[in-house]
Amino acid sequence: MRVPVVCPYCGVGCRLYIEKTPEGYRLDYADDILGIPNEKGSLCPKGNAVLDLFSKDRLKKPLKAKEEGKFVEISWGNAIKEVAIRLREIAKDDPNQLMFFGSAKTYNEPNYLIQKLARMLGTNNIDHCARLCHSSTVAGLKAVFGAGAMTNTYRDIEMADVIVIWGHNYAETHPVGFRYVLKAKERGAKVIVVDPRYTRTAWFSDIFLQLHPGTDIALANGMMQVIIKHGLYDKDFVEKRTVGFSELKKTVEKYSPERVEEITGVPAELIEEAAVTFARAENAVITWAMGLTQSVHGYDNVRAIATLIAITGHIGRPGNGASPMRGQNNVQGACDLGVLPNVFPGYQAVTDPDKRKAFEKFWRVPLSGEVGLTTVEATHEALRGRVRAYYIMGENPVISEANSRNVLRALRKLEFLVVQDIFPTETTRLADIVLPATSMLENEGSLTNTERRVQWSFKAIEPPGEARPDWWIVSEIGKAAGFTRSGTGGFNYNSPEEILREINAIVPQYRGITPERLKRNLAGIHWPCPSEDHPGTRVLYAGGFLTPDGKAHLASVDHRPPAETPDEEYPLTLTTVRYVGHFHTLTMTGRSELLRKRWREPFLEVHPNDAERFELKEGRWALIETRRGRYVARVKVTTAVKPGVVAIPWHWGANVLTNDALDPVSKIPDTKACACRVKPIGDAEAKRILEELRNEGVVA
Repeated sequence: MRVPVVCPYCGVGCRLYIEKTPEGYRLDYADDILGIPNEKGSLCPKGNAVLDLFSKDRLKKPLKAKEEGKFVEISWGNAIKEVAIRLREIAKDDPNQLMFFGSAKTYNEPNYLIQKLARMLGTNNIDHCARLCHSSTVAGLKAVFGAGAMTNTYRDIEMADVIVIWGHNYAETHPVGFRYVLKAKERGAKVIVVDPRYTRTAWFSDIFLQLHPGTDIALANGMMQVIIKHGLYDKDFVEKRTVGFSELKKTVEKYSPERVEEITGVPAELIEEAAVTFARAENAVITWAMGLTQSVHGYDNVRAIATLIAITGHIGRPGNGASPMRGQNNVQGACDLGVLPNVFPGYQAVTDPDKRKAFEKFWRVPLSGEVGLTTVEATHEALRGRVRAYYIMGENPVISEANSRNVLRALRKLEFLVVQDIFPTETTRLADIVLPATSMLENEGSLTNTERRVQWSFKAIEPPGEARPDWWIVSEIGKAAGFTRSGTGGFNYNSPEEILREINAIVPQYRGITPERLKRNLAGIHWPCPSEDHPGTRVLYAGGFLTPDGKAHLASVDHRPPAETPDEEYPLTLTTVRYVGHFHTLTMTGRSELLRKRWREPFLEVHPNDAERFELKEGRWALIETRRGRYVARVKVTTAVKPGVVAIPWHWGANVLTNDALDPVSKIPDTKACACRVKPIGDAEAKRILEELRNEGVVA
């Protein structure tokens, strides 16, 4: 029997089948399910390698630390009891000394439970990996349009006449989703790519805008200056459906294409061509990812892009919209279900007394109205001794967070660290208690992809040893912590379906997305879906925006440089990238023999001018240093990067170099631009440094 599941990797939300045969498990394409994101069942290299998740080093039993990295097996009963007792003890002293970390790599149901547990213990200190990727998207789109989500679907990308891909190597990070771009291009659509690197995506561009890292606002303002100057904006839409246009016009007047060329390095004539092409399109979409968001100005970057969309009227209609592409398969769902320090599920503000009162009545406990800590802030507070315990579900922050050496110090300083995961990681090594979870293919639940499509994934494989589903683990800890009331005020759950029904009752956008409907409709349902007879909403904002006055709030923002710029000591700008065959911290793809063979190590991309200047040779080792740390990689000399810019994939631990300076609104770190220096080193020194970094625990 073939069991339909959702791919456990990126936010595209591809479907596939897993079948048990006498020889073992087999993957099959879901080419017979209509309307799914991966039409005809196509999968990327990661999707084709999902069965490699079941490697020999899975976590199979609960573990308790004897010393760092040394564990003894304990029973589930003892593990759950110890976690619950320690969390309760610290909560009684001060609940804000607790921190919780949800996961975009698990289902909606356990994410709902972990934020519920945090809040019922008295704290809003709950966050997840969107803080490191799309928190600026959530905040920026909410400020302009009223909600922090993709406004359209993949179908609308395919229908567009012009597609702008901004800070997003779409062809490598979301290969199956990129097929919608190629379909549009085949029927004549123009593709505009904005990126500091000439990527695989840029190969398909009609216009390529290669800007300096961290200059996105200047480029957006330059495009809007051209559009307004030539009267190419949608006057009727601006007048009836937006506010703030007069102020915007004054701001962008200063950003002539010539001035923007000086800031960004993009030729003025290309800025003008891109602006005119986008504005004159009947249907147009802008899609973006980490290159735009991971910035100390990420919130304003997103507001500027949303404003560009709004003044051209490219929103609220099929074939148009704002399309942020999520990096993990349930980032959108974790955001929707309130795994954020400032909102309850459904983006209902914790500071709003009426919303808080509704959740207090629903969960039957008093709740905090204080905005909680983000994961990056929690690192700083742990170093100060103000966060004493941390519960991490399905994340590996030692590798994923900026300035990772700081994260390592913070986690070591904690009194109590719980890590719930499927594999041993650089983070589980530091834990006091390790809880073995099942992979997504070994249990079931709902997920929400980047286009707001909620899908049900079924259990296809038996888990190893004593591994348990995330929802079961959190539920058992909730009960052991004393939340045993019947109904919505406790944690007495018997299935993920029960949890989704509770979500249906409290989250307006998910009200009609019941487990029964999802199991019948394998193509999923787009939220908002306010009732069980509602089909789901494909295109947002057809009638009005979700702001208090129903209008788009245009953003007038000025260019500012990144938090750190090159100087004599650190003369280059470092930016980080991803490889198509690997996923984030290598926790999963690093265990695939096929993927490791094809993408075996990171390379430092260096322009030929800089290679000559710093005496770097193709294929030889380079030492990369920033104010936070050092790292080594082999050199790849290429014109894909501009002079003065070097790029490196972050999967293997390059965040030991990156900057944890924060955007003041979205609290996202400035990982896409920091000052660095490079120099050649020999094989022996490179191996010695790598060994030191591995022993320290900051590289994969």
